[in-house]
Amino acid sequence: MNFKTKILCILWIIVTNTIHSQESWSLEDCITYAIEHNLQLKDFRYNQQTNQETYRQSIRNLLPDINAFSDYNIRYGRSVDPNNNNIVNTDFFSNNYRLNAEITLFQGFQKLNTIKASKILHKASNEEALHQKYLLAFRVMSAFYDLQFIEGLLVISKEQEQVSQKNYALVKRQVEIGQKAKADLYEAESALLADKLLVTQNENKIVAAKLKLIQEMNLEDATTISIQSLRIETNPEKTVLQADKDSIYNTAKTFVPILKAQELRVEAAKKQLAIARGGLYPSLSFFAGYQTGYYETNVNENTQEVIPFSNQIKDNVSKYIGVSLNIPISSRGANRSRIKQQKIEMMRASNNLDLQKQEVYQLIQQLVQEGEALKTEYLQSSQKMKAQTLTFDVAQKKYEKGLISTIELNQSKNLLANSQNENLQVQLRLKVNESTLDFYKGSPVFNINRAQ
Repeated sequence: MNFKTKILCILWIIVTNTIHSQESWSLEDCITYAIEHNLQLKDFRYNQQTNQETYRQSIRNLLPDINAFSDYNIRYGRSVDPNNNNIVNTDFFSNNYRLNAEITLFQGFQKLNTIKASKILHKASNEEALHQKYLLAFRVMSAFYDLQFIEGLLVISKEQEQVSQKNYALVKRQVEIGQKAKADLYEAESALLADKLLVTQNENKIVAAKLKLIQEMNLEDATTISIQSLRIETNPEKTVLQADKDSIYNTAKTFVPILKAQELRVEAAKKQLAIARGGLYPSLSFFAGYQTGYYETNVNENTQEVIPFSNQIKDNVSKYIGVSLNIPISSRGANRSRIKQQKIEMMRASNNLDLQKQEVYQLIQQLVQEGEALKTEYLQSSQKMKAQTLTFDVAQKKYEKGLISTIELNQSKNLLANSQNENLQVQLRLKVNESTLDFYKGSPVFNINRAQ
């Protein structure tokens, strides 16, 4: 490889790394990455897999229980001959083989109810995992907008710094030609340094906000991140009536995962109560078996020689079939106690459902009320910002003509910066509020697949 080729390779590596480091993340990209790499979601996926296997095993429990058994015994001294039950003093060995099969014909419908309960619990775990995805998406969205807000503050503070820098240069020239005293220059320099400090503080806040977003995404081996700032489109004129909270809630009940999960857990608790009650019923089982063995004491009557292994295995075969009936009479109150405990669990599950419904309804109430308040604040803050912009423009012109002091100019400049900050903050809060309400209205706010 010649020198020119090496230089081209190095330049290509630098350009590639620069492009990679400048990769810009959209909100959807951040949410998608977070869902794929979040460790808590992995734990919920493991829980889903466990519940799925429990459901599959409950179906397999309907199959017969088949077991094979074999032993090899060596007996010493006085013992019972298993071939003829005679007492012998001779050392000998025996070898037995047995195959058993048993299937439950009736058990108070416990197995069928177990299948239904495990299936419902599997669906509930799917809904809970989906709920965690939505919670993570909201956390990422909040961190994303927080970062965008601080980036907006940085832009505003840099604009203020540029104004102070311009005024400082103006005062410096005026001092040099004797139009202003040196004290005015100190005031202008103080304002400039204050704005530079604010820029530095906002830059540090951006680093912290980026770290929070990186942590929510679980973005490994990353120290910084660049986002695609969203264009905030709000419609303050759009009104949401307080009565709409009921219609929003009725819509939310049909799809919010945590509500569906809790409803499923109530159904599962009912099935588990039926399982407990099934313990009071008799159980009926069918069984069958095949067994044979080889005994060293089993000899030919004429030759007194031990009958060969293959002959004994065929000759000693025994088969059996039968049914068994188990009637529970007394279990020291254990069955009754399990029924009572399961009734309590069912009531607890129902209460948890009511609690979840209450929390969702109250949250929607708060969102509707907050949305109305934010829309009013946004209109007022926008008007305030426009007024402060005009006021500052006038103050700047007066300052350049020497009609007002540096202190008065800085006051006007600070009021403008505060109004810009307030407007930006209200605008982003309103966007988060609208997105959250849209979610409860059933709109596809996040690109999350409901299929499990």
